Amino acid sequence: MHAISFIQDLAVIMLVAGVVTILFHRFKQPVVLGYIVAGFIIGPHTPPFGLIHDEDTIKTLAELGVIFLMFCLGLEFSLRKLFKVGATAFIAAFLEIVLMIWIGFEIGRWFGWSTMDSLFLGAILAISSTTIIVKALNDLKMKNERFAQLIFGVLIVEDILGIGIIALLSGIAVSGTVSSGEVFSTVGKLSLFMIVALVIGILLVPRLLAYVARFESNEMLLITVLGLCFGFCLLVVKLEYSMVLGAFLIGAIMAESRQLLKIERLIEPVRDLFSAIFFVAIGLMIDPRVLLDYAWPIAVITLAVVLGKMLSCGMGAFIAGNDGRTSLRVGMGLSQIGEFSFIIAALGMTLQVTSDFLYPVAVAVSAITTLLTPYLIRAADPLSLKLGKVVPGRLARVLSLYGEWLRSIQPHGEGAMVAAMIRRILMQVGVNLALVIAIFFSGGYFAARIGNWLSEWVSDVSQQKALIWGAALLLSLPFLIAAYRKLKALSMLLAEMSVKPEMAGRHTQRVRRVIAEVIPLLSLLVIFLLLSALSASILPTNELLLVIAIVAAVVVALLWRWFIRVHTRMQIALLETLENNRDQTH
Repeated sequence: MHAISFIQDLAVIMLVAGVVTILFHRFKQPVVLGYIVAGFIIGPHTPPFGLIHDEDTIKTLAELGVIFLMFCLGLEFSLRKLFKVGATAFIAAFLEIVLMIWIGFEIGRWFGWSTMDSLFLGAILAISSTTIIVKALNDLKMKNERFAQLIFGVLIVEDILGIGIIALLSGIAVSGTVSSGEVFSTVGKLSLFMIVALVIGILLVPRLLAYVARFESNEMLLITVLGLCFGFCLLVVKLEYSMVLGAFLIGAIMAESRQLLKIERLIEPVRDLFSAIFFVAIGLMIDPRVLLDYAWPIAVITLAVVLGKMLSCGMGAFIAGNDGRTSLRVGMGLSQIGEFSFIIAALGMTLQVTSDFLYPVAVAVSAITTLLTPYLIRAADPLSLKLGKVVPGRLARVLSLYGEWLRSIQPHGEGAMVAAMIRRILMQVGVNLALVIAIFFSGGYFAARIGNWLSEWVSDVSQQKALIWGAALLLSLPFLIAAYRKLKALSMLLAEMSVKPEMAGRHTQRVRRVIAEVIPLLSLLVIFLLLSALSASILPTNELLLVIAIVAAVVVALLWRWFIRVHTRMQIALLETLENNRDQTH
């Protein structure tokens, strides 16, 4: 009977969703909104009777919809795109998220809602809808314009920060409090995990997919992709992070594969099926009585979303050096909330920390702002012309001078090349250190299990710790040596730039050599102190630590060139994967 009820529910969902979305398509409205309306029509709160019998199973399928939505967002994500959009995306996204979380929280407190409801409301308002914006820009044939490219950049940064918000909210909901130390710890661990997952994933996953693609079987490739997606989500859940994070990351990793276009084509029907169920499930939860009771908060929140995002994103784009017209178009294009907001609202309900009214309020605000999005994008140009006439001439000159000043202070020619080189070196050092920290964290995390396994041969606990810490150090040596070499290159570059012959005279070369040697050694000392603090749970006694240091020094002396070769091969493999994918996509 359960199977029959489920098939009946699925048939009702698909039939009603199909009819409603055809109507929405004919009237040139977003299909996403059609799914939500379909859910509302067949939901338990809509008279004369509910057509859905097994809501729990539908909710389970809706969670699969979330996974596929985030997985496909990851597939559209690109590390290169993120670096290309530059300061505009980062400044606009950061300003938007900070301002909207504050506005949402203050609105919640003004209406007398609980602290957790207010906090979740702020998070719900913080992230714009990628699905709705892409659809609106496609329909308006504006996808290739400059302001649209800036919007896509902001959306990429928002997706990353949104993942961080979900992780933070999960921690706050469980503990019930938030401290600055806890926030930095959560963000630090999350950043570390993301860097390590991306580096190791990009080294391994594209090669596995390339091997599977040789068999020229779409079925085999699809099953492999789905297996990697669900397997990685399970791993992330086991590490006590959000399943949403896992789906997004594995999608971002597969985005660097040569098979990206084929994967997108294969996964699209699966995504469409489950994401439709997800949006229909949102509609099922809408209670008209709640909407009527909270009509005033919905109106206030909708106005706050449109004006707040227009101001924060527009200001962020302008601060980054864009003209007023482009900045306004960016702000008005991002003035809505969507799928990420539903995921955050659903998180609050799942963790049982938010009130029942918050979800339908979020859905109502999303529906209204979704309807407004195409009109806001179209209205941006006429509004910018009107504002241009209204703005006083003196203020217009000041704003114009700001743009000219910003362009003038940007490095050009040789300065730009040096700045780019320094950024590249620092990024490479950061990635290597992230991998080292991850190795020591893993050693601490699995210390108890490894200790039980070692107890058959080594009974002393301090010796077990020494073996675990020493093994972690041995595994880290290629990355530590690479970090040392990169720091040495950076020190030489800085020494050349800072120590001029007119300052040091005949001692110029000697001073430069000293700086080039001292900075990397001091940096390594700081790194070892940091590793000792992070791996305090497995840190051996001072005597054993000295023995490990001597052994490590001997190993480095004997295998220095071999370690460099191993790391170089890994780096070449990583760059080849990124370059091959770029050639494929172009």
